[in-house]
Amino acid sequence: MKKKIIVKNLTKKFGDKVVLDNISFEVYENEVFVLMGGSGSGKSTTIKHIIGLLKPTSGQIIIDGVDITKLKKSELMEFRKKMGYLFQEGALFDSLKVWENVGFYYLENTKMPKKEIYLLAQKKLALVGLKGIEELYPSQLSGGMKKRVALARAIATDPQIVLYDEPSSGLDPVTTAVIDELILSLKRRLGVTSIVVTHDLQSAFYIADRIAMIHKGRIHAIGTPEEIKNNPDPVVQQFINRKPVGPITEDFIKNLENLDEIESKEHI
Repeated sequence: MKKKIIVKNLTKKFGDKVVLDNISFEVYENEVFVLMGGSGSGKSTTIKHIIGLLKPTSGQIIIDGVDITKLKKSELMEFRKKMGYLFQEGALFDSLKVWENVGFYYLENTKMPKKEIYLLAQKKLALVGLKGIEELYPSQLSGGMKKRVALARAIATDPQIVLYDEPSSGLDPVTTAVIDELILSLKRRLGVTSIVVTHDLQSAFYIADRIAMIHKGRIHAIGTPEEIKNNPDPVVQQFINRKPVGPITEDFIKNLENLDEIESKEHI
């Protein structure tokens, strides 16, 4: 299989805090690759590096043979046309109609006639199962519809790669299932390569070709859903089995023990 994305020895520090600690992985063409882990584990930071929103402290991000960490700002902007990005909260513009949100790139960066942009927006909305809402505003949509509009915007430029930051966050189980099917549909119909950031176990195991388990900025395991389920790493097993006690929560447990000790001293 052709390697679409290579993340090599990626490290990111904010001051003295290490957010990503020398992580490496590869994503293959037309693959759904899931980055799974708890809140604050480094998942979203990773994909922000892949699209170039953040610069690494060290390491490489190679996409189609190009190390994007070495690109100039203008070169990176051009290169980003290959990629679509679904923000965690959708990030729609409240003052713009749905079709204007979907066609935002073309409205802002091209001289394409508005009629053509409108028709393009209709087509992309149809791909995510939405019709007849072009003239509505985001405030008139449900949470699930907003996510689908944001996804239509993410694929408006026909990207080869789509990055999803918590696509099911805040959604009910049925709407989450719809988003999962859309991710798989884009893979089948458009040949899109996807990286999905999520802590939703059911979604991860359903949509993923492979999963990387990340914790405290380090990758603990990479494999198929079945390989991840059978991986003996304590971090992996605590996360997928939803155990309250283990390496993921050791800091939390220590804080509780310290609090108990302080409270007991206060009552002496």
